[in-house]
Amino acid sequence: MKDFLRVLRIASTQRVALLGCLVTSAIVALLWGLNIGALYPVVEVVFRGDSLPVYVEQRIALTQQRIADEQLLIDGWIAELRTADEPRKSKLQSRIRYSEMQREAMQKSIAWLTWAHPTIDRYAPTSPYRTLLVIIGLLAIGTVIKLVALSANLMIVQAITERTTMAVRAMFFRRALQLDLDEFGDHGSSQLTSRLTNDVGHISGGIHTLLGRMVREPLKMIVCIGGAAAICPRLLMLVMVVTPLVALVTHHLSRAIRRSSRRVMDEMSQMYGMLNEAFTGIRLVKSSNTESSERAKFHRGLQTYYQRSMKMAFYTTLGRSASELLGTSVVCLAVIAGGYLVVNQKTHLFGIRMSVMPLSVGEILLFFGFLIGASDPARKLSEVWSNLQRGIAASQRIFEVIDRPVRVTNPILARSPARPHRTISLRDVHFRYPAGPMVLGGVDLTIRHGETVAVVGPNGSGKSTLVSLFCRFDDPQQGEVLFDDVALTEMRVRDVRRRIGLVTQRTTLFDDSIEANIRYGCRSTSMEAVVDAAKLAFADEFIREKTPHGYGTILGNHGLRLSGGQMQRIALARAFLRDPDILILDEATSQIDLESEHLINQALAKFLVDRTGILITHRSSSLVLADRIIVMEAGQVADCGTHDELLRRSRFYQSICGTDQRKIA
Repeated sequence: MKDFLRVLRIASTQRVALLGCLVTSAIVALLWGLNIGALYPVVEVVFRGDSLPVYVEQRIALTQQRIADEQLLIDGWIAELRTADEPRKSKLQSRIRYSEMQREAMQKSIAWLTWAHPTIDRYAPTSPYRTLLVIIGLLAIGTVIKLVALSANLMIVQAITERTTMAVRAMFFRRALQLDLDEFGDHGSSQLTSRLTNDVGHISGGIHTLLGRMVREPLKMIVCIGGAAAICPRLLMLVMVVTPLVALVTHHLSRAIRRSSRRVMDEMSQMYGMLNEAFTGIRLVKSSNTESSERAKFHRGLQTYYQRSMKMAFYTTLGRSASELLGTSVVCLAVIAGGYLVVNQKTHLFGIRMSVMPLSVGEILLFFGFLIGASDPARKLSEVWSNLQRGIAASQRIFEVIDRPVRVTNPILARSPARPHRTISLRDVHFRYPAGPMVLGGVDLTIRHGETVAVVGPNGSGKSTLVSLFCRFDDPQQGEVLFDDVALTEMRVRDVRRRIGLVTQRTTLFDDSIEANIRYGCRSTSMEAVVDAAKLAFADEFIREKTPHGYGTILGNHGLRLSGGQMQRIALARAFLRDPDILILDEATSQIDLESEHLINQALAKFLVDRTGILITHRSSSLVLADRIIVMEAGQVADCGTHDELLRRSRFYQSICGTDQRKIA
């Protein structure tokens, strides 16, 4: 619940809209009660063949007569009190107090009627039928006003809901972009997508429910219960004895609905993961003829989702049925108790005084009307309670991500070494991923500015982990990575990454124009700079000649309209445009054709002049670019030297070059 309260705090910033929501809800509730109150004059005045002025005159005269009768009784009991014995005195004093209460209640009633009498005489119709027409007219006007207020309320609630949902989505997305990279592994991205779409949708439903019906319906209940209390408060207290049972049932069912909602959302996240896998790997699915197995796996997920959804629906239905049953029980109990009092013209029930004077038919019918009017919003509350519970469960899942700690944070007092740096150093660096084995175990390495270093090694030796540390995607658990004498943990993350251009094996292109993809991260650069970067990456020619609209060509999802080599050259142009001090290529040429690799190597030879280059590669053609080659094995630097030196003394390096040469030959 505390997480949902955080969502409500976001909504509470819209104070004017919330005030409008409260005012319109109050108008709806008030007119709901007044419409029910129209039952009393119809029964007590119109159906008895009277007009309102005649009814008021009769009521004043009757009340005055009753006051006089009560006063006579009180005077008689006071006179008898002087000569009565002690037991008799006690009974007489009790009767006097009770009669005085009745007299005071009647005096208050007649005072109000006497005050309203001149106005009623002047403006109220003088015939029963015209009185009925006036009541119906006022009822129609009240209904129109209520509907206008309800429409305004619905629009205000929707506006608050949408703004709050936008704020929550923005907060979630901002935090998701700050998460550690391993949070996006396996089904991480699908889990985040599910929470950003499905779960935030449930939060939206919860907010709409809370600010809409959860405000309007209780206010309607309060007006109706207040009206019933004004007629006969003690009878109301008697018939409300079953409400604690309602609260108990609602409490237990709300917990069950919340648990079920969370399980349904978890299952929806799993389905997002299955969809993501199938659609991302659609080429493999089609080429392997595994469409049927993917359908079967998705069908099993649908079955599980269906079962959990039905369980949640069962609890929701059970809550609605229990609430309606208990509401009907309250009304039935009121009919039995109230009917006894009216039919027998009694004021006591089970020896307990219910009213000062016997209730009239109009009063008890109005009492029943108010109870029925209160039971309708109570029934609606039971329906929307499940939406609120889903919103609470969804907010817990959303804030699980927002509150998730990240390993890479900005320092309070940041330092910033000069650009360009003189050296990049790793000093006794140890690193392991959460719940994983040690990846780097005591790495010491220094790379001078302007030097191009190639890093080779078997899979799992820690090559890509070095890239993560250089880019500060992660921080070492022991040791330091430094630019000159400043540890990266003492620098702002943006400052570190502003100095680096990264091109990876998996080229990332967005569903946008070629120009926008090259300009990504450098939005303010000129078109001339974009073209120069493309020319330097040998991408300008194919962009102009082999794409339909040149730099304005929309690439489509993941750049599927380009070959692998073309995609890598665009990625390289994007890195060049950043004008970085350090260029890192992580297996960037491992899956492209020889022609593209040759062009990329030419581009790198020009660009890396007076820059630091770090190449993670096994391709001998790329190794030629390196001034120095580092061999990684089991998370440590196994050897370091030039191409010729390593060919003489490193078996692993010999195997790389020999294998690659055979392939080229």
